[in-house]
Amino acid sequence: METSTHDGDGMEDYTLDRNILCREVQIKTLLALFGRREHSTPGSVFLYGHTGTGKTLVIQALLEYYKLPHIFINCVECSSLRFLVEEILNNLPLKSQTDTGGASDMEGTGFDDDEDRFIRCDDLTDFVRSFKSLIADSELKKETLYIVLDKAERLRSTNSVILPALLRLQELSGLNVCTIMISEIVWEKFRTGTGFCEPYCINFPDYTRQELLEIMSVDAPPDVDRELYAMYINMVLSVFHMVCRDLRELRHIARLNFDYFIDPVNNGDCEATSTRKLWRNIEPHLKKALKTVYLREVSSHQWELMQQAELADDDSSQAIVAPSRSHVELPFYSKFLLIAAYLASYNPIKCDRRFFAKYSKSSRRMTKLIKKNERASNHLLGPKTFSIDRMMAIFYSIVEGKVIPSAHIYIQISSLVSLHLLSQVGGEDKISAPKYKCLVTLDVIRNIARTVQFDIMRYLYDFL
Repeated sequence: METSTHDGDGMEDYTLDRNILCREVQIKTLLALFGRREHSTPGSVFLYGHTGTGKTLVIQALLEYYKLPHIFINCVECSSLRFLVEEILNNLPLKSQTDTGGASDMEGTGFDDDEDRFIRCDDLTDFVRSFKSLIADSELKKETLYIVLDKAERLRSTNSVILPALLRLQELSGLNVCTIMISEIVWEKFRTGTGFCEPYCINFPDYTRQELLEIMSVDAPPDVDRELYAMYINMVLSVFHMVCRDLRELRHIARLNFDYFIDPVNNGDCEATSTRKLWRNIEPHLKKALKTVYLREVSSHQWELMQQAELADDDSSQAIVAPSRSHVELPFYSKFLLIAAYLASYNPIKCDRRFFAKYSKSSRRMTKLIKKNERASNHLLGPKTFSIDRMMAIFYSIVEGKVIPSAHIYIQISSLVSLHLLSQVGGEDKISAPKYKCLVTLDVIRNIARTVQFDIMRYLYDFL
């Protein structure tokens, strides 16, 4: 990948880090924006794209390769305006002229760990004043300072003035400073008020399948033929490309399953060119890995133990992964709402009074006599739709204590729909009442009910 150098003497060709592949356009765009060290740059740059598309990797590689003065801040660690501005001031890559005899060291830090020299700042006015004075007393004023804010979407929920101020920091301070924001959401989601300065936006699109193949083929072990490893990566992508585009996740999966792919070749059972035999050997392992994609519910060592246990007993590996997958963390009332939705999906409407109102023992015996004449179980037929009124009636019957109907309860229903635990059926025309369907399995709902000490099996019509 041929790009251009970035120094004060001139522009000359060089080869950037070989680990950064398929991002030539973005790198050339950033280099064009940066210019030379003493040149003025855009006041703000916005990099956006899905996770695992190389945003942070590219910007860090460029800044470190050229040894440009920069500050890298993860916004997850800065929960307030004060934490953020103090982090910037106390990590300026500068040394004063008096401390260095007029020399400048761009790789040094401005302050020691001594608390006496820690700069405290309470508001943006103090921040801009301190920022200007610190840089004016150093050699840094001759070069561009880059402030990189990773996970910038976290700043939307902090102070309403912090984003406009950071985007206009070059204008407010009168210094050559560039604010680089890295986010997984588009810029339009950041516009929440006035005073915003539009940054220069650079998109990092998802890698195509060919690009993923090119990047992941670099991970080939030194003792393995590159063409053989590329064939293995092609097999992995044939299974996972439609459900996963995250480069880090795909690399993790490829690393976990490569030993099972190469074993027949190492054991002499087949040749490295026997594509069909190698595919038959690795196919069941890749399809089983589909169950854990994105979840990272097992470590590499646990995954290897699961695969070995499966060869001896098919039920062993299922026993390892099932408990973690059937556990869901939800708020207290959301759990009861999901339980009520499951009961409404799998219980006949005629049984609601028997389960959730006072009834005698004879009614339960009558239910057993009726079930003997039925052919199919409700669980075999799948979940049925139900009205929200029926679900709320069941919810108020099973929840502990007296719950007052409020908007907070109905918001949790929308959250369950967004989590794909419930599915809304109809109700888009605003005339007919919306209906829902529960999407969780029996194992999941039993584990959820167990966390709130609710015996759901007593209220399921199929298990009486």
